[in-house]
Amino acid sequence: MTSTTAFDLTALGVRARAAARQLTRASTGQKDRALLAIAQSLEDCRPAILEANAADLDAARARGLSEQLIKDRFDLARRMDGIIADVRRVAELPDPVGRDYDAQVLGNGLRRHRRRTPLGVIGVIYEARPNVTVDCAALTLKTGNAAILRGGSEVFGSNLALIQAVRGALETLNDPDIPADAVQFIESTDRQYVEDMLRLHKHIDVIIPRGGASLHQFCREHSQIPVIIGGLGICHLYVEPSANLDAALPVILNAKTQRPSVCNSLDTLLVHEAVAADFLPRVVEQLRPAGVTFRAEPGALAYTGSLEGVQAAGPEDFDTEWMALVLGLKVVANLDEAIAHIHAHSTEHSDGILTEDPAQAARFVQEVDSAGVFVNASTRFNDGGALGLGAEIAVSTQKLHVRGPMALEELTTYKWVVEGDYHARE
Repeated sequence: MTSTTAFDLTALGVRARAAARQLTRASTGQKDRALLAIAQSLEDCRPAILEANAADLDAARARGLSEQLIKDRFDLARRMDGIIADVRRVAELPDPVGRDYDAQVLGNGLRRHRRRTPLGVIGVIYEARPNVTVDCAALTLKTGNAAILRGGSEVFGSNLALIQAVRGALETLNDPDIPADAVQFIESTDRQYVEDMLRLHKHIDVIIPRGGASLHQFCREHSQIPVIIGGLGICHLYVEPSANLDAALPVILNAKTQRPSVCNSLDTLLVHEAVAADFLPRVVEQLRPAGVTFRAEPGALAYTGSLEGVQAAGPEDFDTEWMALVLGLKVVANLDEAIAHIHAHSTEHSDGILTEDPAQAARFVQEVDSAGVFVNASTRFNDGGALGLGAEIAVSTQKLHVRGPMALEELTTYKWVVEGDYHARE
């Protein structure tokens, strides 16, 4: 389903800014009641949401999109319980807004501290995943931010049904400190509105794109608003000679196959030459029944080339975020070569080592500069919920203003509060 209905984007921004100011008066209790109301509204509207989602799925199949992509990204039927539970979980989490920290009394008696505050109005541009609509609404509301959301055309009907449930809950709540305009959705799939949104600097404080490399590049090039880049993941695991190879296999299987189209799924497996002859065929045999195919560089191809599903890696394969059941294989001589490969090809999202050697693990953690660095764990754990943060709005791969899963605290900034006794600066 698509829509090219024209509307006034500036007016939407004006309403969002006004809503953000109203939200500054809302207490934690008010915000939590609003979140619980949203969860209940999603439950009540489930039939309508799933009906709209079914129409989107039918349209995606008619366009020839893969069934794996449809099930993993578009389908809400299996995810509604989790989506609703996540909203309730966010209501249970501590509220970072208003928290004072870093207090100090200066030598002249001046008292100062920092206080957590909302970012203001957050614009999120995303593709394919309708659950992002609810995640963004819940997280921004809890942190006192207003949100302007622009979802992809593939699930436009699903997003519209979800946003109607969210806004319907806020309208019914009728709390003057939490207006329905705190969550707004661009009800058009016309791409011009993306570019217009990036110029709305008077009304939007930060842009968070969630999608492929082309979307991120477009936002970097055209935005007049600070952009937080996240969600691009060319992810690696390095199997070091001391690793428990039996235990490593299910970790690799999980990292590659649990949800292959997400940003923290495994793209390249690096294996030390000392264990490659034994281990790489085992990897292929373990993952191939799950539908995985392999792209092997010459060193890895020497041990796997005769196996079904393995082909020689092309020149761009190790710079590809597969988002599918494809895994790159490479043999390396040592940790230095593994780290060098990661530095050359990683998007600094999620990279890990499988090892029983604490010194090798320590070097890997020290020298691999990714948003999430994992020791003997699947890259799939680079996720707000998996790390105990609740839902997330994105996984940031940049270094300013946040890095890694963007959950509640990451959607705030701070201000200095300075108190004196009629102090005047000398």
